[in-house]
Amino acid sequence: MSRRIRVTGRVQGVWYRGWTVDQARSLGLSGWVRNRRDGSVEILAEGPDDALTELVRRCHEGPPAARVERVEVEVEESDQVVPAGFAGRPTV
Repeated sequence: MSRRIRVTGRVQGVWYRGWTVDQARSLGLSGWVRNRRDGSVEILAEGPDDALTELVRRCHEGPPAARVERVEVEVEESDQVVPAGFAGRPTV
């Protein structure tokens, strides 16, 4: 199962991407995280439902310097292949 997560607030320039990589890897998830030009952070994560739920819970807090205002979650039901492992991607 996959989730596409969009996080808004003060989430760029505060190590949110690197923090997300660490959190997702610790939960055994696959996927990626990237900054968006609109100032948000986008995450695509795949793995067991309980691990995805925990990642979403953690995203509401973020790293210490972040100020999360909103976390939007969509269930991804496409045929998109999520790469093994979890990595940061360039801004789009």
